[in-house]
Amino acid sequence: AGTALLLAAAPVAAQETPDALVKRVSQEVLQIVKTDPLVQAGNEARIREVVEVKLLPNFDFTRMTALAMGRNWRATSPEQQKRLVDEFRTLLVRTYSGALNQYRNETIDYKPLRMNPGDTETIVRTAVQRASGAPVQIDYAIEKKADGWKCYGVVVGGVSLVTNYRDEFNEQ
Repeated sequence: AGTALLLAAAPVAAQETPDALVKRVSQEVLQIVKTDPLVQAGNEARIREVVEVKLLPNFDFTRMTALAMGRNWRATSPEQQKRLVDEFRTLLVRTYSGALNQYRNETIDYKPLRMNPGDTETIVRTAVQRASGAPVQIDYAIEKKADGWKCYGVVVGGVSLVTNYRDEFNEQ
């Protein structure tokens, strides 16, 4: 019992803030994109591996799929929900793999985080500075989960990647 009390009293490691998470993951991925010869050559398997290992663990695919499905989510069985989550995950792997394949030395501007202590959801705002043209605003909707902050929505230039699929899903 004494050991349990000591463990309970031990300081909890400070959890990474949502903006620090987005910045760290973005920088890790961009470093790989800039230095990995297979990624630079457009090797789809290697790009997909980078997406799977570096990006996907930071997403809440169940919530994303439920948002994309809208009211139809509740009408599906747990087995159907699992299949839909797997398919949506595959779709997002393709989306992000394509985006990484198009990357050409853009830089990311991280906006100050607006969040109150104790908030369990927030938006991390960034802007991708392109060599030519206006910056592209990319916002990440993030929720605190038991295992850390997870992204459940990405809005690119004002268009939600999740709700963008809602009409398509509802037709199915």
